[in-house]
Amino acid sequence: MRFHTFCSLLVAANLAATPALAQTPSVADARGFIDRVERELWDLSNKANQAQWVADNFITDDTEAISAELTKNFNVAVQKYAVEAKRFDKVELPTELRRKLMLLRLKLAAPPPADPKLAAELSQISASLQGEYGRGTYCKGQSGPAQTCLQINDLSKILATSTDPATLLDAWTGWHKVGAPMRSRYARFVELSNQGAHELGFADAGAMWRSNYEMPPDAFAQDVERMWNEVRPLYLSLHTYVRTKLGEKYGTKLVPQTGPIPAHLLGNMWAQEWGNIYPLVAPATAGPGYDVTKLLQAKKVDQVGMFHIAENFFTSLGLQKLPETFWKRSLMVKPRDREVVCHASAWPMDGKQDVRIKMCTEVTGEDLVTVHHEMGHDYYYLAYAKQPFLFQDGANDGFHEAIGDAIALSITPAYLKQIGLLAQVPSAAADTMLLLRQALDNVAFLPFGLMVDQWRWKVFSGEVKPSNYNKAWWDLRLKYQGVAPPVARTEADFDPGAKYHVPANTPYTRYFLAHLLKFQFYRGMCRAAGHTGPLYRCSVYGSKAAGQALEKMLELGQSKPWPEALYALTGERTINANAMLEYFEPLKKWLDAQNRGKTAGWQ
Repeated sequence: MRFHTFCSLLVAANLAATPALAQTPSVADARGFIDRVERELWDLSNKANQAQWVADNFITDDTEAISAELTKNFNVAVQKYAVEAKRFDKVELPTELRRKLMLLRLKLAAPPPADPKLAAELSQISASLQGEYGRGTYCKGQSGPAQTCLQINDLSKILATSTDPATLLDAWTGWHKVGAPMRSRYARFVELSNQGAHELGFADAGAMWRSNYEMPPDAFAQDVERMWNEVRPLYLSLHTYVRTKLGEKYGTKLVPQTGPIPAHLLGNMWAQEWGNIYPLVAPATAGPGYDVTKLLQAKKVDQVGMFHIAENFFTSLGLQKLPETFWKRSLMVKPRDREVVCHASAWPMDGKQDVRIKMCTEVTGEDLVTVHHEMGHDYYYLAYAKQPFLFQDGANDGFHEAIGDAIALSITPAYLKQIGLLAQVPSAAADTMLLLRQALDNVAFLPFGLMVDQWRWKVFSGEVKPSNYNKAWWDLRLKYQGVAPPVARTEADFDPGAKYHVPANTPYTRYFLAHLLKFQFYRGMCRAAGHTGPLYRCSVYGSKAAGQALEKMLELGQSKPWPEALYALTGERTINANAMLEYFEPLKKWLDAQNRGKTAGWQ
């Protein structure tokens, strides 16, 4: 054999062994790749979901380790395929395939590094942070029979019901101790997540999160500020009014009238929703109104009964009944024999019909709204279950969080009377106070919903260093919320860790978006239902037309860009505050009248 002939054969053999060098990948190659990815990820996702369900419901070192392993397997597979998908970057593909490849790159909130040891470390840290939050306990007194130990639900009740500043302070500081041991592990978690994001071509994990909204990361950050500025005047009016009333209750030494509000006085562990302090801030002339908690208790509605109330609302719109497995497999009441992660959550176990809710439900008006919220997730899961695996998600993550809350806006006095909880609908004179109740939760939440990820984006980018974690957290809470810690905080504390979504690494801007989107969804359903009159009096209960409009959006999943999904229900293509401002317009006028002569904002 001649030498040049031998060399030619050798080159040909080498090219055959490396197809990527032999020819440009085809559309058929991309389609085959995606089909294989979706089959494998569907299987790995189901296994990871089952393991995480067990770990959250039976918190032990063993279940934590099993969950970490199976979650790692899913995450590593996603990361591997996302990197492999780069070979199709220059291939002209049909829109559906190109979209699936894009979504594959954005699938993980914490992408693991390619190094198996580092991937395992990231998964182990993630599982340990969530487990530590779930086990979080504040014990008072020396160990023994006289010692009192409280977890987040118990401590949250104190924040919601007590009006003694010392008691509130004790509960607040007790829970916030849970974060301190997480600090060093969280810093390492950030390093590993960033490495995984770099390997996918993103500047950092925060930039990757912001890339999930059909626009460049920096453009999305600017758009979020635009949304906030639209609603900020309403928030300032509410903040000024609440600060005045709390000053009257607790004294202006504790609540300075030109400064931020102490975080422990707002009825919620994170001062993110203020509805629990309505009795303190409502005018003396407001009258007793009605209390949904007392209405539920008077009718002897238990925790499971609250879930039936919520399901009945969804089925009244023409949506399907929940599968029987939902009632058999969900966790609705905190077990007496073990600790569980009590943070309410909805679960799509198999991408088909096995949907569940895990929640340590209390018979309260607040939890009735939460049940509707979580059930909204499950109905979204069911609606897009026929979509391919990579399209089985909300149009964007804010959509998922808004569905159940949009339904909950229909829990009006007229609706409560219709289902037999309320004997008589209050007169129109009570409307302003009903709006105040709603604003204390919905409007008060917005700056908190914004700042959590403002903090994390800065942490991921390196602008905020581990040595400055806590200061940066409170600087942002002051800037956006006008809220301050009740006692001095130092870098020995790690207060972000006391908020579930930080150790669980759940992006939080979704909740800010959802609090605007739910009013847009609600208005869209009200229009479909033919509602006339003030927006806040609308209930779509029983409206099949509203249900059809909602279902049209839900069944799209993530198969289309979110502006198209939004348009399907609302006729709008941008997320904005217009519907929320319309809903609260009468309240804004009332608040401004009450605030006349008061100082808005804080020093």
